[in-house]
Amino acid sequence: MLERELKAMVPDPDRVRRALEASGAVRTFAGAMADRRFDREGTLTARDEVLRIRSYRGNDGTRRAQLGWKGPVAIADGYKLRPEHEIETPDAEAAEALLAALGYQPVHAIDRYVEYYQLDEAVVRLEWYPRMDPLVEVEGSAAAIERAVAATGMPRQAFSPESLLAFVARYQQRTGETAAVSLAELGPGRPDWPAR
Repeated sequence: MLERELKAMVPDPDRVRRALEASGAVRTFAGAMADRRFDREGTLTARDEVLRIRSYRGNDGTRRAQLGWKGPVAIADGYKLRPEHEIETPDAEAAEALLAALGYQPVHAIDRYVEYYQLDEAVVRLEWYPRMDPLVEVEGSAAAIERAVAATGMPRQAFSPESLLAFVARYQQRTGETAAVSLAELGPGRPDWPAR
């Protein structure tokens, strides 16, 4: 599978949520999402690959996880492109044990509160990090992404193929604060997540 996406900083998540719902988008998930990235002596990072376990804990109490691999990033026609393979698993701990048995260790953590929306063939995800700007990510075909971007009510030029690190850097430059994309980085503070 080839993942195609754009991201944008979201000044007003409530407004984007209302715009999406008014456009017919259906919310398919709301809750916590934890990414744990794994590597073995930096070999995946050197090849611009990602091996991760993504765990979901829904506001409704549901739990699920995905074991996934992403290949090197390319930018084409203004979109971020990346080959991707994922499998669902009900047991994130078993997936972690498998990766450990193969010699992979956790190297990076990302924690966020997310809301997923389906709009035709596009997936739109609103994201709140422990301490950083809220973001929106849109995935799908180029045509589906453009329809979903328009449905957010945000200007098209706000969206880019940049990585999370670029948004982190802009947040830090603008605010003078150190961003936190994992709960461990936040320390004892309270995450900037929406009230549930």
